[in-house]
Amino acid sequence: MSDSTKQNKILAFYLGQQPDSQGRAIEDIWSWDYQKLESVHNYIQWLFPLREKSRFNSSAPTLNDEVIQAFRTSEELRNRLLHSFKVMLAFYGLQCREGENAEIVIVKSEEYLSRKREWIEQFNHNYLRLTRIITSLTDLGLKNYALALFMCLDEIYNENQKSIGLKTYTYWKNAVNS
Repeated sequence: MSDSTKQNKILAFYLGQQPDSQGRAIEDIWSWDYQKLESVHNYIQWLFPLREKSRFNSSAPTLNDEVIQAFRTSEELRNRLLHSFKVMLAFYGLQCREGENAEIVIVKSEEYLSRKREWIEQFNHNYLRLTRIITSLTDLGLKNYALALFMCLDEIYNENQKSIGLKTYTYWKNAVNS
């Protein structure tokens, strides 16, 4: 399979025209419960693609300039990416709000205290997922959402430094500044 064919799979998947490599439609993934979002590890690369090949899911396609440009110019693609983002925010016990001057703000939801027990612990794989989400949002034209997520994670890090660790925090910071 050529790289250009694999690249277009991201767009087809996001537009609901083609399933991922496991036969799952994006709408199916959006409907998963928290347990499934936690226990399945090969979907996040499809929801939040990167330029780099995944070490954990070799069948997931990577971004190229054509795909990035498509997301940056298509309101439909960006809206669907935002839906993926909001699904994952809920999983983490976070939510997106509009602040003053239509500024995007990510805050803890009412479920935060129960959800944080699932992911705020040393060496948790969700820290890598969050780095991926920040990087993907930035690459695909939603830097304001990536920055808002980082600002929320900054607060969470300051409350949970021992569990999260400086190395993870540095990855998040570098991702938002890329």
